[in-house]
Amino acid sequence: MINYNKPDLTEHPPRSVRVRLGGYAHLPRLLDKARAHLRGKAGDYRYNCPLDQHFFKFTGISHTKALAAVKAAKSDSDFLAWVNKNTKRQPYEIAAFSAWLESNGPGGKDGHNWIAERLSALAPKRTDVRSFADLLDLDDYASYGGKA
Repeated sequence: MINYNKPDLTEHPPRSVRVRLGGYAHLPRLLDKARAHLRGKAGDYRYNCPLDQHFFKFTGISHTKALAAVKAAKSDSDFLAWVNKNTKRQPYEIAAFSAWLESNGPGGKDGHNWIAERLSALAPKRTDVRSFADLLDLDDYASYGGKA
């Protein structure tokens, strides 16, 4: 059984970008990576990656303060309460941000080439991967033994 309070990302992937907490897409994944980072169990996953940075920019929260809050929080709910206290974002803004984050894809040639390379390595016959969230879900699945 996976213990998300003490994730070991060398054994399992973080939660999907699509899983929401307080309406925020990606926040549970960010929490998993932060907790694993603090324990030295992040594996190939990186806290404060570009996707995390979208969250931090949107909320106006610094990644270093967030990491300290993750360390102090006893649960996802505790961390969400801290986020809500430290951002001025309204529910409609959070919903729009989350929808955008789930559908965000490469905006230019370099991003398209990167996704094409990853897709060729993971599942060259897949034609349904359109966003970074799609690719991350596929990569997480394949990285832990799934047949893509």
